[in-house]
Amino acid sequence: MAIQFELYKTPRSKDETDKETYHARMVNFQHIDTNYLAKLILTGLLAAGAMTHIQGAQFAGQENQQQDPKDKSRRPNILFILSDDHTSQAWGIYGGVLADYAYNSNIRRLANEGVVLDNCFCTNSISAPSRASILTGLYSHRNGLYTLADSLDTSIPTLATVLQANGYNTGLVGKWHIKSQPQGFDYYSIFYDQGEYRDPTFIESSDPWPGNRPFGERVPGFSTDLVAEKAINWIKQQDSNQPFLMCCHFKATHEPYDYPTRMEHLYDGVTFPEPENFLDWGPETNGRSFKGQTLEELGHRWRVASKDPDKWWCRYPGLPFNTDGMQRTTARRAIYQKLIRDYLRCGATIDDNIGKLLKTLDEMGIADNTIVVYVSDQGYFLGEHGFFDKRMFYEEAARMPFVIRYPKKIPAGKRLKDLILNVDFAPTLAEFAGVKMENVQGHSFTGNLEGKTPADWRKEIYYRYWTNHAIRPAHFAIRSERYKLIFYYAKNLDMTDTENFDFTPAWDFYDLEEDPHENHNLYNDPKYAPIIRQMKKDLLNLRKEVGDTDEKYPEMQELLEKYYK
Repeated sequence: MAIQFELYKTPRSKDETDKETYHARMVNFQHIDTNYLAKLILTGLLAAGAMTHIQGAQFAGQENQQQDPKDKSRRPNILFILSDDHTSQAWGIYGGVLADYAYNSNIRRLANEGVVLDNCFCTNSISAPSRASILTGLYSHRNGLYTLADSLDTSIPTLATVLQANGYNTGLVGKWHIKSQPQGFDYYSIFYDQGEYRDPTFIESSDPWPGNRPFGERVPGFSTDLVAEKAINWIKQQDSNQPFLMCCHFKATHEPYDYPTRMEHLYDGVTFPEPENFLDWGPETNGRSFKGQTLEELGHRWRVASKDPDKWWCRYPGLPFNTDGMQRTTARRAIYQKLIRDYLRCGATIDDNIGKLLKTLDEMGIADNTIVVYVSDQGYFLGEHGFFDKRMFYEEAARMPFVIRYPKKIPAGKRLKDLILNVDFAPTLAEFAGVKMENVQGHSFTGNLEGKTPADWRKEIYYRYWTNHAIRPAHFAIRSERYKLIFYYAKNLDMTDTENFDFTPAWDFYDLEEDPHENHNLYNDPKYAPIIRQMKKDLLNLRKEVGDTDEKYPEMQELLEKYYK
């Protein structure tokens, strides 16, 4: 039968010691275990008219259900640790010139005790859109969050709403950045907007939702430490007979790459090695079709902020900084050294707090039955091609470093080469919890993690960056295990956060086996013409498969007809 109900809980306030407060909203619900419904009615938790915020999930007793949600002894806790821009080059377990410099004892511990994904990618390399895809299992064109200026529709089911309705206690701490109020969380304590590194403002689930106003409690301390502390306190308060989902979201290592006092002398006197394409000065260097955001822009920001820090949008550590009078190569190298020093100090603070979280699970005796994921919402350029930031479909920016530990189910010390996407995370964690998420575009990779990759697992991935700026134009792309084809269409369409500029649509093509650092755009190389023709066909098929065909944009249809040859 089809039942409509939404039931979601807010935590006890200081004045409420004998009851929980519940709120209701109408949402379609197609599958529910009748025993679970009866339990709600008998316990008085399902009042007339109350609705559960879970559409698109099958409960126990339905087909494809892996385990009974009422059997709490079998269901794992989930600790989902998400950082911002903590790129694979700085994890120390993915190789690269900085691998030996990363402060990463706890990341290495997770890697030794779990599985590392070597080919995990986001579908839109920018914070809020990637986070929305992680939560919903949907691409940007399906969840509606295309750019940083968009918000997530609160009626869309997420991993949190699915697990909450299946009996999980759910918590969220730290960076949210999705604008709309978090749904499916019994408790949240989140930053206003992107948050601040020092003395951040937290919006609490026990308070009225402030919308876009900077309303909340300003808490003294360093954000990464505070987020871990709040997550640990919440975990310790959980009923051992009920599984939990804790989403612990750090602001680090997002610009301005700040760090606490205890890290300020880490890497003193160290000169960091540079990536091989560090002295890439523009499109003429590798033949790419876009300019990109270079380290010189970061140097400019530091220079301006040094003059009047209060007028800049963020607080950079280690100012003043100035490259005036330096030759351009010397100046770029000075900018790079400061960036890496700040960034790795910031990343070291994440690793430090991952250690605190793991220690908590050990001391509580729940580590064996807790899934721990650590992942960044996307990658980041650390001087490759002379860039910083993300957004582009180059390996450094699109790859999501990812490690997962679940002693009961997955082997220790393994690496997985399969192509995984951020839209796969929610259905995967849901399946481990005994729930099948419906109407998602991602695929569960539980079997892959257990060494049983399906024969029909994807061989190619689809990517689309919708924000359109002159130095980083809008584009979509396909990547296989070896090749990558990118089309820069550079149209605003009806997107937010765009600008007007002149740009001739263009293609990039890279052979990742021969050119892993994407130093040579081979689109016009006759040797690759047959491969490119086939990849264009495959790209069209992928766009149809995910439902991103631009049918509502006549200008895109005209452009594709002209340039898709």
